Amino acid sequence: MNQVVLIGRLTRNPELRYIASTGTAVCRFALAVNREFKKEGQPDADFINIKCFSKTAENSANYLRKGLMTAVTGRMQNNNYEDKNGVKHYGMEVIASRVEFIEWANRNSQNNQHNTQGYQQPSQQHSYNQQSYQQDMAGFQAIPGDDDIPF
Repeated sequence: MNQVVLIGRLTRNPELRYIASTGTAVCRFALAVNREFKKEGQPDADFINIKCFSKTAENSANYLRKGLMTAVTGRMQNNNYEDKNGVKHYGMEVIASRVEFIEWANRNSQNNQHNTQGYQQPSQQHSYNQQSYQQDMAGFQAIPGDDDIPF
């Protein structure tokens, strides 16, 4: 079984390109994923290269920015090659089948930099005060005997 689930922060802005022969979108970025604490008490991180395709690639390029928390599900793949000088290079990358935006970037944020104005956490997107909640619920009435709904 080859399945990977990662949660971390982007170390750079995503790079979007298109395969010339097919027109398929390809997006590359890297995640800094924390691992267990080392003995000095300082956190340690792994920097993992991620690649995704098609609509997932376009959405990642449009909405992710450096520093944002992101979850990725996918598979590990070798990225081994030999350059024109005959030197072998070895590497691994995650081919993402799913990318979840834990924090969101504004598509039009200045200079594509991560800042607190460039994204909203989901809990901040739908915050209601008591007065607006009562206004929203004013047209609804309770249905007698509806207390046994299982959800």
